[in-house]
Amino acid sequence: MASLLVIKKTSPFIIAALIFRFPRRRKYTQMEEVSLEQEIIKQGQTQVQDKLKAIEDECEQLRRETALIIKQSAKTQMRLALMFQILKARQNNDFSLAAQLTQALRQLIAEQNA
Repeated sequence: MASLLVIKKTSPFIIAALIFRFPRRRKYTQMEEVSLEQEIIKQGQTQVQDKLKAIEDECEQLRRETALIIKQSAKTQMRLALMFQILKARQNNDFSLAAQLTQALRQLIAEQNA
C-alpha cells in the first residue's frame, strides 16, 4: 500500500520517464548490437575482398608464368627438332645439309638469346 501512495504522489512526468526509459534502453542496446554486427560484417567483407584481390593477383602471376613456360617449351621443341634433323643428316652422310641445319640452329639460338 505504501508503494501505491508513493506512486500516486509522484509526478506524472517522472512515471512517464520511468516507463519509457527502460524500453528505450533496450532499443539503444539493440541498436548498438546491430551497429556492432554491421561493423563486424563490414570488416569481414573487407577481409574477403582483400583475400579475393590477393587470389586474383596470384592467378594473374600464374598465367604469366604459364605463358612464359609455354614459350620456352616451344623454343626448346624447335631446337630439338633441328638437332634431330642434324643427327639424321649426319647419319645419312649428308654433311652439307647437316652444316645448313647447324647454321640454322646457331641462328635460332642467337635470336632466342638476344
